[in-house]
Formats: sequence, structure tokens, C-alpha cells
Amino acid sequence: MRSSIIGEHVPDAARLGNPSFVWRSGQERRLAIIERYVSLEGRRVLDLGCGLGEYVRAFERHGAEAFGCDIEQPRLVQARDRGTPNLLVAAGERLPFRDGSLDVVVLNEVIEHVQDDTSTMCEVARVLAPGGVAVIYAPNRLYPFETHGIFLGKKRYIFGNIPLVNWLPNPLRNRLVPHARAYTAGGIERVARQRGLRLVHHSYVYPGFDNIAARVPVLARLLRWSCYRAEDSALRRFGLSHLLVLHREEATV
Repeated sequence: MRSSIIGEHVPDAARLGNPSFVWRSGQERRLAIIERYVSLEGRRVLDLGCGLGEYVRAFERHGAEAFGCDIEQPRLVQARDRGTPNLLVAAGERLPFRDGSLDVVVLNEVIEHVQDDTSTMCEVARVLAPGGVAVIYAPNRLYPFETHGIFLGKKRYIFGNIPLVNWLPNPLRNRLVPHARAYTAGGIERVARQRGLRLVHHSYVYPGFDNIAARVPVLARLLRWSCYRAEDSALRRFGLSHLLVLHREEATV
């Protein structure tokens, strides 16, 4: 359960995370990573927690019948204004889809914000067809920065990348960041491995550094070069996000 500090007067960036406002290199890379593990063409694909619909439109461009859901109707209104199809107001714990009706479900930096992450993954398992695929990007507890900002007391919220917060003991970390989870490797695997879902891949991704690229392109290229290579080394465990791929087990007779 999320802390009672999270209410209607807390900035959306704290409660829900910042959605993708434009399609940039980082999003394109994450989409390419998804397609390493599952083809989107001709598939029924859900972006759970779609925000402004950037990924929904990208899935459509790649040949999917794409859907998006989010709990924030104003965001979905903006997404529709941007030409995003098939949008629904829905929480992850109560998805408005029939059992086994989807081929792919993507949770891109969303699982940390839902009220109940275990119930959400149970719903993902329910709506996936046998042989379907779930792809999860989730915050890594070992990443040196907390990207969701922190609360100092009950009212003062500081947005930004705050160093070393996720390395603090649980009680202190959760007091500073009551609005978003960060997962250890074992923690995210326990949440993701719900009944009917089989983990087939767990790795890590580093940031796209798109904001830096807009200001200092040379520095961004250097950071990408070094960090993307770290994904194939022991340093991968310090990446920004976990990447999990799960398969919906085939129905048994």
C-alpha cells in the first residue's frame, strides 16, 4: 500500500512519475530491446500505465493492435489529442480485458507506482493469452540515484535525481520516497513471478541520457558509450532499471 502522504495535493511527478512527453533516443532504444524478445507486428499489445501514449503510438507504428490504460484521465485526454488510439481509464489491479485476450503487456516504469504490485502482476497473467509475453522495466535499488524525487517531511517535495537514497536502509529510504518503490533483483522477481508467468530473462538497462544530449551532445555520447557497455559487464547490476521478460505458460489439458 502506498503511504498516506500520497494524495491529491502531491505533484503528479511524485504520485505517478513523469510520462514520456516526446519520442527520443531512450524510448527508441527501449522499444528495440522489447522487440529482441517479442515481435509486435500483428499482436494485441497493452501499454499498462501509458501516460501520454508515446509507446502506444510506437507499437502501432510497428504493426501492433495497441491499447493503453492509465488511471489519470487528463493524461489520456492529452494522449487522444496526440492521436493515440484505444485508450482506457483503468488501474493495473483491475484491467478491463477478458482472460487471455492480449499477446503482450508492457509495464515501462509503472510497477513501482501501482497500489498493489502483486495484484497488478496477477492481472497481467490473467489477461495474457497462453504463450503471451510480459515485459517489465522497473527501478533498480542499486542505481546510485533516486529518480522519483524525495519528501522532506510530509509536505516538502524535491523533484530530481537524488544521489544514494536507494542505498539507505529500508525504513529511511521509504520515509524519503514513500511514493515509488525501487526493487532489488530478488524483490522484482518475486513480484513478477505470479501464477502462470515464467521468468525467461532478467537484465538491466542504463539511462538514455536524452536531457544531457539536448544540452551537451558530446557528453551524452560518452555516457551512452560507457554505460551501454556496462550492461554487458558486472556493472550491469548498477543500471537504472531492471528488465524482465516473462512468458505466460501454455494452458494444460
